[in-house]
Amino acid sequence: MISPHLDDAVFSCGAAIAASRAAVVCTIRAGALREALVTDWDTQSDFANAHQAMHARRAEVAAALDALDPRPLHLDLLDSQYAGDVSTTSDEIASALIGVSRTNAFRTLLIPLSLFRCDHYLVHAACHSAWRAEPMLTCIAYEDALYRRMRGPVQLRLDELAPDGITATPVSRPIDADALVRNLAAKQQAVSRYASQLRAFRPNGYDDVFAPERFWTLQRTHHDR
Repeated sequence: MISPHLDDAVFSCGAAIAASRAAVVCTIRAGALREALVTDWDTQSDFANAHQAMHARRAEVAAALDALDPRPLHLDLLDSQYAGDVSTTSDEIASALIGVSRTNAFRTLLIPLSLFRCDHYLVHAACHSAWRAEPMLTCIAYEDALYRRMRGPVQLRLDELAPDGITATPVSRPIDADALVRNLAAKQQAVSRYASQLRAFRPNGYDDVFAPERFWTLQRTHHDR
């Protein structure tokens, strides 16, 4: 499972992670800054600087994933709010993902559908490149939390995939009511461990996190040229 930031996988599909017995959550932008850069988002989260923020957030994601029991992997790339002029390219992310995929013998990639933020679009494009390099992988997109219930973004994104020769089919799963309750409870516990993020979102600002998780199987309709 590919997570652009330290919270995306848990917020978007924490229940699915809880249901899996062999999930690996690979966070792309988990690099920590040494310098004391100050950003608006970190200030809203009550941090003095980026170094303090990333230290705390890495502790939060460790606690959150502990509630869901996947194996965490962190890439040492900076969040775009910290990167400044040293921005990471899609090709650099793709190269790192290919290496991670081969080392861990992944058979399936769960990737962000990428509904809003530039970081998510960049990671989605990189995942597409990695998928093209490893065509035996199954690629499934998850709808990004906080944006999936807005009117328009999901349909617009699905429409954008077609010119790239990609179709998206909804993933349907048998419903086990007892398992659903257990997995949602585990997700709620995991989400509660992102204390700094929840402070910044304010009450009711993250209701979408607990909306139904939806997934799309991606398939290429023609061979890449």
